[in-house]
Amino acid sequence: MKYPLLAVILTLFLACDSKDTSNDNVDVMAKNELEITTYIEGHDLNAEKSDSGLYYVINEEGTGDQPNSNSNVTVAYKGSFINGSVFDQSNANGISFNLQQVIKGWTEGITYFKEGGSGLLLVPAHLGYGNNDYSGIPGGSVLIFEVKLISVN
Repeated sequence: MKYPLLAVILTLFLACDSKDTSNDNVDVMAKNELEITTYIEGHDLNAEKSDSGLYYVINEEGTGDQPNSNSNVTVAYKGSFINGSVFDQSNANGISFNLQQVIKGWTEGITYFKEGGSGLLLVPAHLGYGNNDYSGIPGGSVLIFEVKLISVN
């Protein structure tokens, strides 16, 4: 009689343990997905969703070179939260960097544009700064970037 009780206790313990660990990530991802889709609907955007969960909007396709994930690029941008509050932006001349030195949402997202192209990147937390606070950005935040790819260097 002790063994069936032990099996039930072990099953409950293992189920609770794995459930608690995975639900935090699933909840943030589901919350981000809802925030992004609500934003897209509310702003009447024609957004595409990549396999990674990144949403992007191409307003101007551009006509120049298209970067790859290892390219050096110059990008003008404005970063805001889902509520519209701006947390960072470049000047019109943009900033230059290698796409391996930025958040995953940018490493992937900038490659959808050609030089001269512009649009939006809607970045869920798992492709941004994750679930931890980072430099004034609360953990779990969806980040929205207006971007213009000035050049592939």
